[in-house]
Amino acid sequence: MLVDEVTDRLDRAFAALGDPVRRALVARLSRGDATVNELAEPFPITKQAVSRHIQVLEAAGLITRSREAQRRPCHLNAAALEELTSWIDTHRLAVESRYRRLDTVLETTKQQEQ
Repeated sequence: MLVDEVTDRLDRAFAALGDPVRRALVARLSRGDATVNELAEPFPITKQAVSRHIQVLEAAGLITRSREAQRRPCHLNAAALEELTSWIDTHRLAVESRYRRLDTVLETTKQQEQ
């Protein structure tokens, strides 16, 4: 897998999650599959607007849709969320490591002053 492909996927996913409605849709889908009508219920926007948000999430690879007779439920793509979590964790761990080193330096300096 090319670095550019991963970067492109991350860019699309983070951009998609930049909207509060789309974050709410992802949060709802984390509790289970739902149709567009079910997803649209709590929002004061049209079903067409919710459908467009779903299309953005689908294009970003965060959700998928399937067909079950007349239903077309949306499903959260856990692997895509794992990729985002992994990216965030990598950077979080690097920052935490720097803070731990800074804490050590500060503690050593404090002990030397005493």
